[in-house]
Amino acid sequence: MTKFLLAVHVIAAIVAVGPVTVAASMFPPAARRAFGAPGDADALATTRLLHRICRVYAVVGVAVPVFGFATASNMGVLGDTWLIVSIVLTALAAGVLALLVLPRQSAVLETAEGNGVVEEAPGGTATAARAATVRLAMVTGIFNLLWATVTVLMIIRPGSTTGA
Repeated sequence: MTKFLLAVHVIAAIVAVGPVTVAASMFPPAARRAFGAPGDADALATTRLLHRICRVYAVVGVAVPVFGFATASNMGVLGDTWLIVSIVLTALAAGVLALLVLPRQSAVLETAEGNGVVEEAPGGTATAARAATVRLAMVTGIFNLLWATVTVLMIIRPGSTTGA
């Protein structure tokens, strides 16, 4: 049963978290292209699609910690430090995605569609829109770094007796 749970956990991580990290990373440059060519329907459609991928796969990604907890419980490692750190980092990554990345993507998308207002910055609206995408890229990088750290912890499992 442990092998099955671990396989589902790893597959869920690849299928759910992978697309979110890629789509979230692609969103800021796509949004900049949409801002740079206001009449370009393709650039705006790409930005919408990337945001939708992030939202949908964020929900699907809930399966990753669910099967992770089931696997850890089956393996009897719920109290191991590496797992606790991984759980905290996973919760932080989920929080960054839900509270920072997705809302900022929504705001940037509304602005690109012409429905939102960008704070004025020196240099005008275009500068403010670019600044918003730069901040979004930074927050997305933090999200991706958290997931990369969790992945490394899952592979090397400090203190593991498996020899890995």
